[in-house]
Amino acid sequence: MDNVATASINNLRNSEANFVSPSEQTITVSLADLRQIIQDAIEPLKDEISELKATVARQDEKIAALKADEKLDHDDIRDIFDALASLEQSHIQPLQKDRGEILRALIAANGGKMLAKDARNKMRLPRSRFSELLVTLKDEIEVKPYRLNKRQNVLILK
Repeated sequence: MDNVATASINNLRNSEANFVSPSEQTITVSLADLRQIIQDAIEPLKDEISELKATVARQDEKIAALKADEKLDHDDIRDIFDALASLEQSHIQPLQKDRGEILRALIAANGGKMLAKDARNKMRLPRSRFSELLVTLKDEIEVKPYRLNKRQNVLILK
């Protein structure tokens, strides 16, 4: 047993001899070598950053171009709708002209005044068409609220 104890003690001494404390684990590197190591580690990161910046710049250009195209499209569409609306209001179409004459004759036959609801029903027009007709005839027919019921309108020849 003494032999086993002696062998254990010798093994412990050998392992202590191989053990290096943290204070003894220092490496000495010159300042120039340290700078080179850091430079070598940073160089690939710099390249990757410059590539990412270039990608972001290209994407910003594409986004700006898309926004310009989108705005142009919206502006063009709005201009077309405005032009169509002005054409519809400024030009009385033949059917509207005939209907306008019929409406004027109907109002004249009722003494120059008539409820809009009654005129629309006699002409058998939907509300939207009747409203469009009144807009085209705004210089000839005046629309006023009915004094007894403000929800109804009275048509008066000018």
